[in-house]
Amino acid sequence: QVQLIESGGGLVQAGGSLRLSCAGSGRTFSSNTMSWFRQPPGKEREFVAGISGTGRITYYADSVKGRFTISRDNAKNTVYLQMNNLKPEDTAIYYCAARPQLGIMTMEASYSIWGQGTQVTVSS
Repeated sequence: QVQLIESGGGLVQAGGSLRLSCAGSGRTFSSNTMSWFRQPPGKEREFVAGISGTGRITYYADSVKGRFTISRDNAKNTVYLQMNNLKPEDTAIYYCAARPQLGIMTMEASYSIWGQGTQVTVSS
């Protein structure tokens, strides 16, 4: 089973950029659909972006489309989230999640493996 560890969070000014990484363990990493979710303060966790096992298919929430880019390097067992033009409303704990099935799903219940999360804070 894949285990996930996120890194790359921090404090950034509005308009700035951050790149999050999610390192996975296990030989089956490339067969997992991977997604990023986030949980803003006082709110429920929400889908941000997803990527297929091969990396050929990606899907984004409307709120981040055009600003965030998800990618993966299966040779390194790592998924990335490049976040540009950050806004204060992007402030949240960001989680990566894996599901060993095909298809990018936006519901968190569809994912069986989760990382511990990394904090992103965007100041205005």
